[in-house]
Amino acid sequence: MIEIVTLMEELQRGLHDGRLKEIYMDDSVLIYQRERYIKALKNHQKLFGGELAAVYSIPGRSEIGGNHTDHQCGMVLAASVNLDIIAVAGRSCDRRIRIISEGYDEITVDLSDLSKKQEEEGTPASLVRGAAAGLRSEGFQLEQGFDAYVTSDIPIGAGLSSSAAFEVMAGTIISGLFYDGKISPLEIARAAQYAENIYFGKPCGLMDQMACSEGGLIQIDFKDPVTPEVRKVHGNFDAYHYSMCIVDTKGSHSSLTEEYAMIPAEMKYVAEYMGKKVLREVDKREFFRRLPEIRKAAGDRAVLRAIHFFEEDERAEAETEALSEGRFADFLKLVKESGNSSFKYLQNIYTCKSPREQGLSIGLAVSEDILGSRGASRVHGGGFAGTIQAFVPDDLVSRYKEAMNGIFGEGSCHVLKVRPYGSIWVL
Repeated sequence: MIEIVTLMEELQRGLHDGRLKEIYMDDSVLIYQRERYIKALKNHQKLFGGELAAVYSIPGRSEIGGNHTDHQCGMVLAASVNLDIIAVAGRSCDRRIRIISEGYDEITVDLSDLSKKQEEEGTPASLVRGAAAGLRSEGFQLEQGFDAYVTSDIPIGAGLSSSAAFEVMAGTIISGLFYDGKISPLEIARAAQYAENIYFGKPCGLMDQMACSEGGLIQIDFKDPVTPEVRKVHGNFDAYHYSMCIVDTKGSHSSLTEEYAMIPAEMKYVAEYMGKKVLREVDKREFFRRLPEIRKAAGDRAVLRAIHFFEEDERAEAETEALSEGRFADFLKLVKESGNSSFKYLQNIYTCKSPREQGLSIGLAVSEDILGSRGASRVHGGGFAGTIQAFVPDDLVSRYKEAMNGIFGEGSCHVLKVRPYGSIWVL
């Protein structure tokens, strides 16, 4: 930790501009980020009165390939993006974690009692408590708390995993303040997933947390879900004069937890019918051979979702190879195939309970009209509401952004870069 006054002076003088450029990869936001960091440091000092602190950055994430494959121990292609949470944190004098996020009430978690609190389910406090409990279960002792001021540029509900970034933030601060940054990205991600699944009450795979924690463009193989294999992928969209756009269609996520949960549940039912735990373990040829009996046992939607998994799992691997080998046209073709599969087979573009609300469908239809054969679009993340992803030629970005903002509201279209870092200590 460093004196807060010193950090503010150094930022003001531009001494950390190089570090900020590395993280945000855009000279045009340098002044904004410098002022953002200074403001966060001032607020920490004002709210907590501490003199020493460290600053951490935790990115949002984008799922690029492998829509709903992680919970079946499949393959995923994901990336951290250049929108982040920053946290100014210092050690507290007791065993309490106190977090004040800009615009929100204080969260307080007593480390002497990390048991799940039913009344906290679905709240940010459950994510912090759960992440701390998850790290303790990984073998890390938590004898001292911390005070943190947090500000985020990751839009909530925009499909960039603001909740995963928040969970990962708690683990990253604990690692930095008390373990010299030596808790691995995987251990932090597992603790964060534990927080979301058990304490927050939302079933999820490990992809979101892993992408936020590890960072960069990565392929994750979840064949071993406890210790997934992570591979760095060399692929730069800028080199092909393409931009990655995430469009928030502003659909409501209320009452969708059951819809999300049914996808892994139905896939798992098919796997168990075939004597396996997850679809990754199922032989694809045997599945198709036994298709008539599986239809009767599981129903057609479960069968279609299983078909999506088999194809999408192979596609995520193929996308990785295409990017690694510089075959960008093949990559775009695979992205289109992924989007079609999610719409037809996975069926997570809209909920049958509200057929009048189909923001994702509208976004995808307009994307196809604008991009034609030059780009690609697909559902992004969990689906049913929320966001789509598009790979847009740079000369069409302005037109595409204007169209999406015109339909879904100003600021709906985010033009993002792949950030090379995961959750990190900055200053």
